[in-house]
Amino acid sequence: MLLALLLQAFSEGAGLAIMGAGIGAGLVALGAGLGIGRIGGSAMESIARQPEAGGKIQTAMIIASALIEGVALFGVVVCLLISFIR
Repeated sequence: MLLALLLQAFSEGAGLAIMGAGIGAGLVALGAGLGIGRIGGSAMESIARQPEAGGKIQTAMIIASALIEGVALFGVVVCLLISFIR
């Protein structure tokens, strides 16, 4: 019912594009959050096992987190661009 109302408010193609962009942005954010969480958890476990390697592990963790954030930002921008195409 709600989907029918949304499709009536927009033309069929624009409504589906906006809905797809929203779903895509949500999936990008979910994937980035899971990836960074996994990196952080693994890094903390590694530092607990080898405290003397903490500096190298932390540097690698920050670089990997920055790369994931870059990909996530790119994905969100693409989703926003898709939503504005009519």
